[in-house]
Amino acid sequence: MGFGSLKWAVTSRPDGNTPKLQPLGEFGRIRRFFAPLATSSGALGLTDDAAILDLAPGQQFVVTTDALVEGIHFLSNDPPALIARKALRTNLSDLAAKAARPVGYLLTLSLPRSRDDAWVEAFATGLGRDQAEYSVTLLGGDSVSTDGPVTISITAWGVVEQGKAVLRRTARAGDLIFVSGTIGDAALGLLAATWRLEGLAPADSAWLADRYRLPQPRTDLGVALGPLVRAMMDISDGLVADLGHLAETSGVDAVLESARLPLSAAAAAVIADHPELFTSCLAGGDDYELLFTADPANVEAIEALGRQLRVPVTAVGRIVARLQDASQVRVIDADGQTVEIAETGWRHS
Repeated sequence: MGFGSLKWAVTSRPDGNTPKLQPLGEFGRIRRFFAPLATSSGALGLTDDAAILDLAPGQQFVVTTDALVEGIHFLSNDPPALIARKALRTNLSDLAAKAARPVGYLLTLSLPRSRDDAWVEAFATGLGRDQAEYSVTLLGGDSVSTDGPVTISITAWGVVEQGKAVLRRTARAGDLIFVSGTIGDAALGLLAATWRLEGLAPADSAWLADRYRLPQPRTDLGVALGPLVRAMMDISDGLVADLGHLAETSGVDAVLESARLPLSAAAAAVIADHPELFTSCLAGGDDYELLFTADPANVEAIEALGRQLRVPVTAVGRIVARLQDASQVRVIDADGQTVEIAETGWRHS
């Protein structure tokens, strides 16, 4: 396991005068930056090539992995601590969507030599901050040098009671469709972070940009929703696209009511001045909120849970029987008229 030639130590030149910088070395870097993050005994202090984990009786592991690439998933000038936290949080969001409690993760870094020791130190500091917030630990990883962009891959583990993981393939006709939090902030936040929103109050611009850079995985909500919901996933590719994934996997259609879309105050301010951007809220990615379906009989319990955890949950549509060979997501306005969405979300290829 290694994390790149990015930490330096000062040593004397042969003439004994001017000091020069020498690389600390792979194992020194691990000890300095990443071993303090490996708080689980199963990580073996990052002194071995693998971690050893125990699994309690009656529990299952849930495993997920995501990669983030500079210039696609984050901006080149984003603070390294925020990049690290986003990389970890996107994986924690996947675990939340399975009603799994996060436990630990593996980290792989592909770094150009221009990312120096200060960058890596700040990156590790960001990971440490979120480890404390979400009670997870680093279990191991690897690093390579690259001539390309920074690429970060994290594989995260969570645990769930046997047979209690919530899948995306179990939605049924008659279910209500819910989302957590507010939708569209990240899509608008990317515009704000790249100076493509005019006339927006500085506080709103900063808030939206932060929502793009630092998602809020709903880990507590996901675990608590487990017994109350039928199907669940997180919103990474955009609400319309991800609802389409859920419907296709479940063999159903979906009706999404755009008038019910929960918007933050900052997003609402943008839409008031730029109504053409409303479809970006429906289709833009990186929200990392939960998207789930449930029996209407569970509405009160779900809303009460949202209030208890201080995370809004909003019913935004319904699941209906499939009418065609392929699943369809129909977006309608307050009058029941179809809303055309040119681009329904992020495409991976």
